[in-house]
Amino acid sequence: MTDLPIPAPPTRPLAQRLTDLLVWGGLIVFLLASFGPVEMSKTPLLFTKADNISLFGRGFLHPDFGQGWRYVGQMFLTVQIALWGTALAVAIAIPLGLAGARNIAPPWIQQPVRWLMNILRSVPDLVVGTVFVVAVGLGPFAGVMALALNTGGVLGKLFSEAVEAVDPRPVEGVRAVGANRLHEIVWGVIPQVGPLWTSYALYRFESNSRSATVLGLIGAGGIGQVLFESINAFAYGQTAAIVIVIVVAVTLIDLLSQTLRQRLL
Repeated sequence: MTDLPIPAPPTRPLAQRLTDLLVWGGLIVFLLASFGPVEMSKTPLLFTKADNISLFGRGFLHPDFGQGWRYVGQMFLTVQIALWGTALAVAIAIPLGLAGARNIAPPWIQQPVRWLMNILRSVPDLVVGTVFVVAVGLGPFAGVMALALNTGGVLGKLFSEAVEAVDPRPVEGVRAVGANRLHEIVWGVIPQVGPLWTSYALYRFESNSRSATVLGLIGAGGIGQVLFESINAFAYGQTAAIVIVIVVAVTLIDLLSQTLRQRLL
């Protein structure tokens, strides 16, 4: 039995290799160019100033749960803000996701919708939240609307990409029986993307549970507001207790979300 010749390893075209070299080389050059502006030269200070860090950290070693039930209540409010913000975002993202998909909407609709989603994603939550605080006053509603608009843009982008990746055969089958465009979407597209859309929404709910905490900085309610009050008062024992409550809550939300996603996909 003669040995079969070993085939030569596949080679990539020169154009692809040059493109890869340009992309990765450009990334490395950009990192090197950013070394000074982001002050990476201060990295040794993490070790030379370790005593200052440890002195600051000792204040967090004795959590003060004297107002524990208040912290739990505020964390529950934060979860409610995240839940409502995500629910409204889904309501915004579904029409945006369909109208922004190339295989569903014509270009004269799809492109403006894409631009709108880019705007919603680009404006930071804190900026949107500040606008709503000015409009409706301090409180959770401003946080809900800030999360809804920003997350609506993010989910709209993800939803549209999921729609563009659907199998066209079910859609063609619905069209073959004489269904109109709306029926094609309802019976041919939605059943395919529904589980993935739900998974995306659950991911964003997890993220919003953390983002809602930061919105407390502008007075949007929830545990974030209590957190920043304790930091400004140098009450590090209370800050440590609040952080523990946040970590436990986010962990439980993550476990619940993971369980739901496993049942869906």
